[in-house]
Amino acid sequence: MTEDLESGYDVVVIGGGAAGLNGALMLARARRSVVVIDGGEPRNAPASGVHGLLGREGMPPGELLERGRAEVRGYGGGIVPGEVTDVTREGDGFRVVLGDGRVTRARRLLVTTGLVDELPDVRGLRERWGRDVVHCPYCHGWEIRDQAIGVLASGPMSLHQVQLFRQWSTDVVFFTHTSAPPAGEAAEQLAARGVTVVEGAVESLVVVDDRLVGLRLADGRTVAREAVAVASRMVARAGFLGSLGLRTVEHPSGAGEHLRTDATGRTDVPGVWAAGNVTDPSAQVGAAAAGGAWAAAQINADLIGDETRRAVAAFRDPFCAASEQRVAALVAGDRRHGL
Repeated sequence: MTEDLESGYDVVVIGGGAAGLNGALMLARARRSVVVIDGGEPRNAPASGVHGLLGREGMPPGELLERGRAEVRGYGGGIVPGEVTDVTREGDGFRVVLGDGRVTRARRLLVTTGLVDELPDVRGLRERWGRDVVHCPYCHGWEIRDQAIGVLASGPMSLHQVQLFRQWSTDVVFFTHTSAPPAGEAAEQLAARGVTVVEGAVESLVVVDDRLVGLRLADGRTVAREAVAVASRMVARAGFLGSLGLRTVEHPSGAGEHLRTDATGRTDVPGVWAAGNVTDPSAQVGAAAAGGAWAAAQINADLIGDETRRAVAAFRDPFCAASEQRVAALVAGDRRHGL
């Protein structure tokens, strides 16, 4: 079930993952007109279950999202499939354009479009992503516990990643791939924890009967492994905000690009908030949902402030076109004319 896109809303939420749906739920319960525009490409779609989320442990990601959509609809919020391609300032709000030409307007925006994982150019890696090729030990560590795990060096977080996955298995191999081998204290730490270092570029994954069995190096060697961890470069989906002058910046961790926000979720552009992986690449589902709820509360407070200022201005100057029209209706009824 989906809803038609109306001409305007208090808040348009761009992105239908955990952050966007939880934000929309908060706003709908605050009696705001709100719609979620959902591109339908959740980052965790390949995963078999959501983990680390109290009360929903192991639930398939699609089921969690469907429950969330039903809850948003239950409070009058809308869910509309589509991809936002452009956002421009229009008066005190925003004009939101979808790829199929549909247009709507919003007083405020909540951006929860998540991110894209950019993986190293290793044959077979993308096809196994979210199955036996993983990135987060807190999302997947339990599922690959005690297995032969390979960690593929791919960025500044790789040495940290190999130390984390060592918590879930004693059989961990660190593949330097195209990076320099660890040296000094880093090499000593890996040796002390029994992590084997394999130098040389990795060419492909070895898969037998739809099961990962090893990594093949460019020099022909094959190292048996049952799971591979890789730190992807995480890039926020935010190109459609360019017309507002809002662009992604490098994340402090060096792990990718994100939208910068303050502690309330407010971006550098007034009226635009962001939550979830688009601003915090490391956020799991629970943290993303919490971020969406927090940003939604700030948006509602901001709208209340705006409405209060307008109400005070009208209270101080009651002689306006709208008030004159109301008085004419009360006094003259059907005989009224003018405004």
